[in-house]
Amino acid sequence: MDLGIKGKWALVGGASKGLGYGCAQALAKEGVNVVIVARGKDALLDAATRLKAECPGVDVVAVPVDITTPEGRAAIFAERKDYDIVVTNAGGPPPGDFRTWDREAWIKAVDANMLTPIELIKATIDGMAARGYGRIVNITSSAVKAPIDILGLSNGARSGLTGFVAGLARNPQIASKGVTLNNLLPGAFDTDRLRVTMVGASQKTGKPVEDIADARRQTIPAQRFGTPAEFGAICAFLCSMHAGYINGQNVLADGGAYPGTY
Repeated sequence: MDLGIKGKWALVGGASKGLGYGCAQALAKEGVNVVIVARGKDALLDAATRLKAECPGVDVVAVPVDITTPEGRAAIFAERKDYDIVVTNAGGPPPGDFRTWDREAWIKAVDANMLTPIELIKATIDGMAARGYGRIVNITSSAVKAPIDILGLSNGARSGLTGFVAGLARNPQIASKGVTLNNLLPGAFDTDRLRVTMVGASQKTGKPVEDIADARRQTIPAQRFGTPAEFGAICAFLCSMHAGYINGQNVLADGGAYPGTY
């Protein structure tokens, strides 16, 4: 299927590896020019090299900055002002016991996982509306729907972003101009983030990480973890011309793990 986004420009956060890279890769394969962002310079430049090799003819620009800072965002928009697609993605805060989190830990979590996406939306959404096309996809977490006890910082910050997006997406002055905002909620995907979470669970329970991983797989009807490539494919579809009537939604990709309602 032609997604109809060839030649457009996308900003993809946290794109040096994992789900962010999966999204950048899927978009680049559709002919989208990508500006990829992450804090780790070496890993980001390596990601850019791989994308250029896989997707000849597509512009790939790597900006190694901390997107959660004003200086980092300024560097991104100095590189390019207007974007047709924005994929926000910040590494989740560490797991732990809420009793040990001070105000600084909470502010850092909210800055990265709520306020930074809002700042990126604020900087790009009016330009999208003026041009008549825009896609904003926020990578959040399945924990928004099914909170995990050791991920309280993430549960709180990402839920705040979810509420903000739900309201903004339903603003007729935005939605009627061909601009959509959706959240993409990953369940258990084979990424560094998942491994960190399982290590935290191992430390809390005393069980080996391998046993934690096997037990987690058993809770997923698909009986496996997802891959960054298939996550990226979902992201690319939400960014496509075919997804213009999907707006203000929390799209859950978790192999059927969340019981939810029917």
